Amino acid sequence: QVQLVESGGGLVQTGGSLRLSCAASGLTFSTYAMGWFRQAPGKERDFVAAINWRGRRSYYADFVKGRFTISKDNTKNTVYLQMNSLEPEDTAVYYCAADKTGWGTTKQDEYDYWGQGTQVTVSS
Repeated sequence: QVQLVESGGGLVQTGGSLRLSCAASGLTFSTYAMGWFRQAPGKERDFVAAINWRGRRSYYADFVKGRFTISKDNTKNTVYLQMNSLEPEDTAVYYCAADKTGWGTTKQDEYDYWGQGTQVTVSS
């Protein structure tokens, strides 16, 4: 059974940083691309970042503006999202997802597995 478990969310002030983690099990993690998405209250779920199976190629939403960094550790079956210079607009539930093609994509319909999400709240 595939499981993706996010952690690292919490409450932070504007300008602060958080590092989200997503631990994967039940799949051959090294062959999967991984992505991060977020959903703010009353809004649709949006793409944030993705990384390919080897961790060599990454993709970001425009609103990231160089503030976020995605990374993948195939020895630990974990993908990370380092978030710096956080803004109140970044408040959302953050989800990780796994893409079996290994290439990485911005399209959430192309992901095969999803985590349960972790709440990030940025206070002004």
